[in-house]
Amino acid sequence: MNVSDLARRLKVTPQELLDKLPALGFDIGAHAIKLDNQMAEKIFRKWIEQARRERLRGQLLSGSQQTQNASMAEPGAKKSVTLPEIIIVRELAGKLNLPVTRVIQELMRAGILASQNERLDFETAAIISDELGFEAKKEDGNKPTVEAAQAQDRLKEILDTQETGKIILRPPVVVVMGHVDHGKTKTLDAIRRTNVMEGEAGGITQHIGAYQAQRKGRLITFIDTPGHEAFTVMRSRGAKVADIAILVVAADDGVQPQTKEVIDIIHAAHLPFVVALNKIDKPDADPDRVLAQLADYGVTTEAWGGTVPIVKISAKQGTGIDDLLEMILLLADMNAEQIKADPSRLAAGTIIESHVDKAEGPVATILVQTGTLHRNDWLGMNGSLYGRVRAMRDWNGKLIDEAAPGVPVKVLGFKVAPAVGDTMEVPVDFKKLERKAKSNQQIANQFTAVKATKTEGAEGEQKKLMLNIVLKADVLGSLEAILGMLEKIDHEYVGVELLKKGLGNITENDIDSAAAATPSVVYGFNTVATPQASVMAREKKVEVKQVKIIYELIDDVVARLNKMLPPEVIRTPLGTSEVIAIFRTEKDRMVVGCKVRHGMMQKDAKLIVWRKEGAEEQPMGEGVIESLQVGKEQVKEVQQGQECGISYRGKEKLQVGDRLEVFHEETKIRKVEIQR
Repeated sequence: MNVSDLARRLKVTPQELLDKLPALGFDIGAHAIKLDNQMAEKIFRKWIEQARRERLRGQLLSGSQQTQNASMAEPGAKKSVTLPEIIIVRELAGKLNLPVTRVIQELMRAGILASQNERLDFETAAIISDELGFEAKKEDGNKPTVEAAQAQDRLKEILDTQETGKIILRPPVVVVMGHVDHGKTKTLDAIRRTNVMEGEAGGITQHIGAYQAQRKGRLITFIDTPGHEAFTVMRSRGAKVADIAILVVAADDGVQPQTKEVIDIIHAAHLPFVVALNKIDKPDADPDRVLAQLADYGVTTEAWGGTVPIVKISAKQGTGIDDLLEMILLLADMNAEQIKADPSRLAAGTIIESHVDKAEGPVATILVQTGTLHRNDWLGMNGSLYGRVRAMRDWNGKLIDEAAPGVPVKVLGFKVAPAVGDTMEVPVDFKKLERKAKSNQQIANQFTAVKATKTEGAEGEQKKLMLNIVLKADVLGSLEAILGMLEKIDHEYVGVELLKKGLGNITENDIDSAAAATPSVVYGFNTVATPQASVMAREKKVEVKQVKIIYELIDDVVARLNKMLPPEVIRTPLGTSEVIAIFRTEKDRMVVGCKVRHGMMQKDAKLIVWRKEGAEEQPMGEGVIESLQVGKEQVKEVQQGQECGISYRGKEKLQVGDRLEVFHEETKIRKVEIQR
């Protein structure tokens, strides 16, 4: 990596970077141009850590950081925000009035992998707030929040307190990640010898699923995370529960934007990973070019003298899959200390999928991470009782009575659908847990709401036009992904008002909610409207749109907002002139004589008529210059100091002494764009 590239990542100049490196313990020379990728990564992490410490001590940053923050350090430059000792990422975004995705991006730049449901301590939240232009202050009375954070971190506490005498190796959990269309799902399909790809709308995996494969008598658990950038939050969550990652890169397409994003996530999660170079059977495959691109982004493969293993595969032909599985087992053996669990204790794990089934009710997929989950076990989450295991199915749909560590299992028996990413724990005494009485709709409403507050501006200021949306989805994972994308829609004049959101089919209540607001639309993602709701929608003229691909829904929202968006009118001042004579007067049209006092006058330009009434000038009306004449010659423009005749069209009758303010007006079509 070039020194200049690393400097850009750190938002400083190359010279400032070189000047500060000795103080951080790196002696690479004052005139260095290139860095080893591993060294660059160490410098990056050290730099971020040093910046954190300096901010926490309240000291001024030296060198480049001082220059970088100089403008922000001016009195009154930053807005003040009060934060609790522990705060959820989505709540932090709300306090900062920023999209959740913006906050998550800033966390990733700081080397912190966190989903929108993740807890942050005050110090971390204060640093991120500072980077985003806010000064954070700690609020008092945060004891309940701390207790809630302790409940959320229960799984980590459980895993950290396992009894070493009962620890055994469990199946490694593998997450498969990569750019859309690079063959990630086909790779999984080749691994588990089933055809999943054809069931996915538009070639994009819509939900996180879990599967198992066997190699040399050993089980491997695979978590399938979507590879499209619409699922950034879901992908981060997938990396959070995994032990090993597979980075799928197409040999004919190379490193793409989502590939870079995946690399950042893997590095931030400190996951051991293997590069699966897919589509090597294609005529235009160029493995060497791909390896060079990967090296530029800090992934130096073994083929180039690095430490990251690479396996060449063709998911379509099924070649190289055995080698890929062998490499996964090798990585698992190398990281065996982190892939252990106690099967004899009460089970605990993470919810990786959740939905409401018509026949089975609330259903969730749990990845058991420690202990063994048995049929009839009670299910507790965050200090609440969610139900009891009535039945369990493995990834093949086979009924099972117990699930050991590392096994993904579909569980029936929930009273309420849990949120994806929640920590599940079998309680020691279920009677001490609070019974969960929230409806599934309330659970869905726990997800981040779209920032859609109408602009209450000063008098005369344009208010934000809102598109009212009712959103229903089939599963919580999809609902979260859609909300995450809607949050990226940020415009001065138009926005999205989320009237209602939830899981399941579109009902009459949904139609009622949409009918009460205009304009409105009801979206059903992989859901349908009930017959009664369809009749009511026709009667109340409410539009119901059913979609199967997230980006179709987002594109439709953007198209509707663009239709609502008023055009931008740009006025360019040209000059001023004074009416010195009236030659002819007709209805809505006059011919007058003028003298240009400043600037110029142009044919087809617009003007504002100013007239002195008392001590002040007042605007009287607007008009258009239809033609200009100097002497007997028609001209296109008249310069300062010249006299001319003009043909004026407008409702206001001009008078001698009126001042005409001339300007050129251009109409520009505004467009709503999603932040990337």
